[in-house]
Amino acid sequence: MFQTMKDIVNTTDVRLLLKCDAVFETIHTLYGPPPNWSRPEGFISLSRIILDQQVSLQSAKAHFNKLNSHMPAFTPGEIGKLSDEEMRFCQISRQKSIYLRELSTAVLERKIDLEKLSESPFDEIRDQLKRLKGIGNWTVDIYLVFCLQAKDIFPAGDIAVINTIKELTGITSKEEIVAYSEKWKPYRSLATFYLWHYYLCKRGRK
Repeated sequence: MFQTMKDIVNTTDVRLLLKCDAVFETIHTLYGPPPNWSRPEGFISLSRIILDQQVSLQSAKAHFNKLNSHMPAFTPGEIGKLSDEEMRFCQISRQKSIYLRELSTAVLERKIDLEKLSESPFDEIRDQLKRLKGIGNWTVDIYLVFCLQAKDIFPAGDIAVINTIKELTGITSKEEIVAYSEKWKPYRSLATFYLWHYYLCKRGRK
């Protein structure tokens, strides 16, 4: 079993991260340590992350809440029963409707067991999830960090993270940012939490 964020978010780990890069010392001084964000693993959380793709957090939450309230239970079986009209009523785009149905079918047909994913190595988890339509590296990274609490993930496809690094370091190319993040190992998830923390606090969205 891999080590999780719950294992590492403590004073020692924070101190080590702050020591390796003054960027985090700045964030810590301004806003303190980040929350240890988490979501339960499984179908609902992965569905929510799919809904999070390429929209604001507020919009994604509103769409999830509307979809959730429209069904007796948020399950793969209930998702499979929804018509295109019902999906549109819940403000779910055509593409995301396809992705949610694909995920639901995969779970119902036991092509993937989300409850047992955490027992597998990272590479295998990534491979299994990316076989599903609509799930790429960003979705996998967010699932690993939030739901499986993986400790050393850098979501290079996250716009908030990339823009925050650009702002705080002056680095502009994504390739250089990814290379720069190597210095944060093995605490890249904690580093990501700090970057999200800065992004949200600066915009008054704590």
